[in-house]
Amino acid sequence: MGSKTPATDFDVIVIGSGMGGMTTAAALSRVGRKVLMLEQAQEIGGLTHSFSRHGFTWDVGIHYCGSFGHEQYAGRLLDKLSDGAIEFSSVGPIYDTLHFPGGVDIPVKSPGDAYKAELKRHFPDNAGEIDGYFEALLAGEETMQMVAAERAMPEPFLSAHQWWNKKKIHRWCGRTTGEVVGELISNPELAAVLTCQWGTYGGNPKEASFGFHGMVLGHYLGGAGYPVGGASAIARGLVPVIEGAGGRALAGTAVTEIILEDGSAVGVRTAAGDVFRAPVIVSAIGAGETVKRLLPEEIQADDWAAEIATFKPSICHFDLFLGFEGDIAAHGATGSNHWFYESWDATDAVWSANEDDPLPMMFVSFGALKDKAHDPGPDKKYSGDMLVWADWASVAPFANGGAEQNPEQWQAFKQRVEARMLAAFKAKFPDLAPLITYHELGTPLATAAFTGHEKGGFYGVETTPRRVLSDALRARTPVPGLFLSGQDVVGPGIAGAFYGGMMGAAAVDPRVFRLMR
Repeated sequence: MGSKTPATDFDVIVIGSGMGGMTTAAALSRVGRKVLMLEQAQEIGGLTHSFSRHGFTWDVGIHYCGSFGHEQYAGRLLDKLSDGAIEFSSVGPIYDTLHFPGGVDIPVKSPGDAYKAELKRHFPDNAGEIDGYFEALLAGEETMQMVAAERAMPEPFLSAHQWWNKKKIHRWCGRTTGEVVGELISNPELAAVLTCQWGTYGGNPKEASFGFHGMVLGHYLGGAGYPVGGASAIARGLVPVIEGAGGRALAGTAVTEIILEDGSAVGVRTAAGDVFRAPVIVSAIGAGETVKRLLPEEIQADDWAAEIATFKPSICHFDLFLGFEGDIAAHGATGSNHWFYESWDATDAVWSANEDDPLPMMFVSFGALKDKAHDPGPDKKYSGDMLVWADWASVAPFANGGAEQNPEQWQAFKQRVEARMLAAFKAKFPDLAPLITYHELGTPLATAAFTGHEKGGFYGVETTPRRVLSDALRARTPVPGLFLSGQDVVGPGIAGAFYGGMMGAAAVDPRVFRLMR
């Protein structure tokens, strides 16, 4: 057994060090709380961490973020938490480029009016519908912000707020993206363009709440940014805040149990047998993972926990990490991300990984071109990556020890997937192909192992209307002393996890709301 830490050592224990966990820990540190943050992986940062191979460095979970500029709300809030130590720089006036069959290439521009004008240039007969869509997008974003505020709202204010905004919430959050866009847009190709970026929040338009679509797509309209120094700069900026308030951030410390006494959360037990105690426990590893893995069966049977357990995990993915040597900007690489669709059905975008099935879509990002601090060195080293959304069924036979039991089959499977993805990249960027000097495949199994997320669902739980309207995902759980934080509290993605982290912190200590002014 490991050592035991007295209850008085920490005011709060935060489980998980992704964007949500770090934000919660830093915000509580800012109001004088002594926080212990525990991370199962060997590095702090969750999906904001970076890794390096052969002189190349990649971010595993950030390709761009909205609203983190110094003059934008999330950016100002992050400045308060980190004393301005974290900087997001603009990726430029075009942050995405959408590619459809027939040579249709559409740049997604900021500000929103520039993108609106671009859409009207491509679809002049649908100008009025485009205006209506942007109005709906902003309404969806505003409504999701209201729903997010409810996550930390105490009674009786919560019930009153929900009653007053019931119709608005149902209209924009209780319907799917496909339903809302189908009502507004008559041209199916325009509808595909407007919904094809659903991979930024992991919600297929047929299933996802339009509220999430509005929240995520809307937060890019003011421009997209990328952290200077790469994603790991976030941990470098927030961990000193936690430690400066007397707290600690421990990597390689997997939590296996939330300890309950007299029905209240009072501590955690780690895989090493260590017990850490505190009067407040915040789980930022995902609501489903918290309920299914860390809580006893009697709590899992409670209505709120049982409801959380029914939510499906979000999408998983294969990620091909690429290393280039040479002037990639001169050979077709851009700071803008690229979305390639092989058909005009943007909902049919999940690859089965079967040998004969084509890749229905691919997302390409050149992170090194976005990082203002990147030094390519004399060898002109640049990193990039290519993602495809995956079907967990393709790797399910190798899960739960299957890869270890069948190493030859697993290696053959990975090599085949990697070869298919590399060939697809080279077909889209033939001039860059000769500059590739390194490539490595990331799989859904790797995501599941690193994050602990069920079936490699890196966006947390499903993004359906049912999830948005669920009261089970509030920051304050029915278990005294136990709180939730991160993506599942507010919404998917880095910004969603950030706001979920703030809401989790505010539910613990209302003084955090002062930081949010």
